[in-house]
Amino acid sequence: MNPTAQYDTVIIGGGPAGLTAALTLTRYRHRTLVIESPAPPRNAASRGVHGLIGLEGATPDELRARAWEELGSYGLAQRLDAAVSEITPSAGDGFTVRADDGTTVWARNVILATGVIDQHPEGVEGVAACWGRTVIHCPFCIGEENADRTWALVSDDPRYLGMAATAFRAWTGDTIAIAPPLLSGADELRRSLRKQGSDLVQGEIARLHHTDGDLHTVELADGTLLERQTLLWPQPQRQVPLVERLVRDHGLALSEGYVAVGESRRTSIPGLYAAGDLTGRTWEQGAVAAVTAGSAAADAIHFAHLA
Repeated sequence: MNPTAQYDTVIIGGGPAGLTAALTLTRYRHRTLVIESPAPPRNAASRGVHGLIGLEGATPDELRARAWEELGSYGLAQRLDAAVSEITPSAGDGFTVRADDGTTVWARNVILATGVIDQHPEGVEGVAACWGRTVIHCPFCIGEENADRTWALVSDDPRYLGMAATAFRAWTGDTIAIAPPLLSGADELRRSLRKQGSDLVQGEIARLHHTDGDLHTVELADGTLLERQTLLWPQPQRQVPLVERLVRDHGLALSEGYVAVGESRRTSIPGLYAAGDLTGRTWEQGAVAAVTAGSAAADAIHFAHLA
């Protein structure tokens, strides 16, 4: 690739948000480069993407292949498989984008669609194998695929744990709460849950017993065994290193750890936009929200370009 190549927009990330932005900009006839890391995407463990009409159940790989087939028919979007190491605002206008393969390009605008990093608990055997299948972070994403199973809600937030008895009845009639040993207000919460047909169990999770990612038993540190088939266990998240560098070196604004954006997906840095999971908390994440955000960012760039 020409090291002095110039684009209207460079998109960092090739998931639903980034690819939707690329398609929207392509139809506006903008020259666009999508830079996607060759590392497995965050949703690699997903058995299917849900909620996108016409693509229900498509795997992440199928979704990407279909998107690039559609983009290829226009001939305006290019793809680079590399990790972006640096984004530097240029003097006066635009950005210089450097990838770890040595490629350097300039773009008038940049869209961050990097997603976030889930921080799995250390030392809990079985989490990685079950993640995205029977250990889930979002019931709206794959609750249906875990319907009619026994669930447990894992958290240290009493208000969230208090939802165990009622909030997930669309998918299961058997949900308990698992909380740390020193949870504040545990006795009152346990009484409340038991009155509603649920329960609270306290202890640290040590191991998940499963068969090829299909959970069947949760083992606590004290040896207690809980027969559970699905864990709703939201994990802490952090920004990818590229975004952390933008925060540190260029003052990119965050809100509660997520990239702060307005309705048009503009960040605090002029010309820099963000779309997808890096801008929203767990309950705001998902393919449909990412597609909406990617389209909104592309629209904002196009109409700003016309001004």
